Parts: sequence; structure tokens; C-alpha cells
Amino acid sequence: MKANSKQSEVKEIRFTPGTDDHDFDFKAKHAEKFLKDGNKVKAYVQFKGRAIMFQDRGQLLLLKFAERLAEAGVRESMPKLEGKRRSSMFTPKTEKKN
Repeated sequence: MKANSKQSEVKEIRFTPGTDDHDFDFKAKHAEKFLKDGNKVKAYVQFKGRAIMFQDRGQLLLLKFAERLAEAGVRESMPKLEGKRRSSMFTPKTEKKN
């Protein structure tokens, strides 16, 4: 039974406060694929140097990312700041069995 169980991995998606729309879409598609495969996704916005001043952009980016992944996954928690990273975790949606 243990040999047949699937080990879930945590995949990471990294953004910066200046991430453009095309890059955002590209990374969101990868995250959707990861969630459909049954893996968890940790999305984070990395602030470097003076970019820490744009924490609101990071917050908005992660909330937009959560809206995009609403069909494939569920957000575990609101984005929180940990050092120079603002991160949020997503888990795949489970299908209800009848």
C-alpha cells in the first residue's frame, strides 16, 4: 500500500514586483499543470534591494495569481511577508467521490 502511494512535492514559482503580464501568464500555466499533477505550489515574490518599497505590488501579484488558480487549486493562506519574500501556498483541489 505504501509503495503505491504518490509522494506530493512542493513546487515553487518565483516572481518579482516588476513581473510582466506575459511572464505572469507563463508561470501561471506551469502552476496549473503542477496542481493538476497533484503537487502543492508555493508562489512567492522576491524583493531585492530597494524593491522592498513595492510590497503592495507583491501583494496584488499574489492575489491575482490566486484568482488565476481558483479552478485548479485552493489557497491555504493569505500572502505573508517572511524576510524579503512574500509567499502564499496552494494545494490541488480534491474531487469529491460519490
